[in-house]
Amino acid sequence: MSTATTVRKKTPFTPKRLITAGLVLVLLVLMLLSTKIHTGDAAPAPGTFSPQSFAEEKFESEIVPDIVGRATDLVTVQEANDPDPAAAAEQYGVVTGSSPAVYSVKLTGTAGEPQANGLMPVQVEGMPEDIQVLVQMGPAINGTAVRDATGQVQFSQFKNQIDFQDVGAELNNQVKDKVLAGGDAASLAGKEVSVVGAFSIVNPAAYIITPVQIEVAQ
Repeated sequence: MSTATTVRKKTPFTPKRLITAGLVLVLLVLMLLSTKIHTGDAAPAPGTFSPQSFAEEKFESEIVPDIVGRATDLVTVQEANDPDPAAAAEQYGVVTGSSPAVYSVKLTGTAGEPQANGLMPVQVEGMPEDIQVLVQMGPAINGTAVRDATGQVQFSQFKNQIDFQDVGAELNNQVKDKVLAGGDAASLAGKEVSVVGAFSIVNPAAYIITPVQIEVAQ
């Protein structure tokens, strides 16, 4: 009984096969070269909106000068708001949509000990005793008063609500970086301070002001 042996012929590498293999190799090399490896934080793609860049560009060049230029004495705003909030808002505030009016104000008074929540009370002559004047000193800066105080930053300028909200947060970061950085709120207690800032009358018993300028009397 004989056993048949099958002999497989090797397929020769023809010029056509060599060309095909070469093309595949070239394609793989090109794919590797076109692949980018990113490390660290990725920069925004060109054309991508950056709330941080917007805030950095607008804060000192446009928003602060506008708030300073609009600023009305705080006592004057309070006296107008007490009998007629709508008239006070129309005369001294900026109203956007259904949100409360935002007022740009200036005040001078005696600073008190900062509270645990980062609010510094200021005793302002002429203000009623039942209304607290509180200045946000950080580390947390809340609200969107700085964003909304000028009327120049509108929701319609942005792609969506998220960008609009992020701009408000980044402007508050500018307050921390440009106005409050390096300061010690506790050291101001008992001193005369002059503040320019913005606020909304959300609580009639507490005017919480976000500062864009703070000066300490020498």
